Amino acid sequence: MTVEECQLVYICIRNILLLFVTMRWLLIGCYGLALVSLSVALLVSQKPRFYGMKTNQKVVIFCVDSEQNKEVQVEWFKASNYTVKAEDRIPVQAGGQIDIQHPVNNTWISAITIYKVRMNDSAVYYCRMNDTWGPGTEVQVARAVNLEQAVYRSKMKDGLIILQGLLLAICVAAPLIRNHLLMKKRDSIYEEPETDHIYEGLAIETCGGGLYEEISAYSQAGGAEAPWEQD
Repeated sequence: MTVEECQLVYICIRNILLLFVTMRWLLIGCYGLALVSLSVALLVSQKPRFYGMKTNQKVVIFCVDSEQNKEVQVEWFKASNYTVKAEDRIPVQAGGQIDIQHPVNNTWISAITIYKVRMNDSAVYYCRMNDTWGPGTEVQVARAVNLEQAVYRSKMKDGLIILQGLLLAICVAAPLIRNHLLMKKRDSIYEEPETDHIYEGLAIETCGGGLYEEISAYSQAGGAEAPWEQD
């Protein structure tokens, strides 16, 4: 191995070691950021994290401050999904079907209650305590289903599907039947006769004995002209 090849191998090994060390420190940094984010998130917790219910029911979401600060300022927000940024979340105010209980007597707990939830109440609800956001609680509201109406609509749908199938079959079969009838009619027009209808003279045997006498009565002289040839 020459000196140049040894230098090239040394440079490659050194670069691989530097890359390995750099990746290791980057991984440590990512773990550190994740731990910091988790610790911040644990400062404020929400219970429960998910609600799935029908309309006209009640929803209660709790927000707890793990640091148990004596002075807690709580705000509630909602967003269409978890990907919405914090500055784009919509504030939720008490009133109407919404009731907000703020922490009292050093309980460090806040709660939001939604009475008779509707379809448009489906969202992700966040609490913010002293500028610290909670992890969020997703609420999904489904419309109540009438079983009898659902069965009736299902039968109607099946009937419409069958009717559409029949109409489709008729639309496909009608041209085929029409073409078949036209072809059959055309074949009947140009059909060759089964027997050859060629005129055959009278058989003398089938005629009476006076045949020649009768014919001679209508015969004329050879020089005579036919009636239609006379002037």
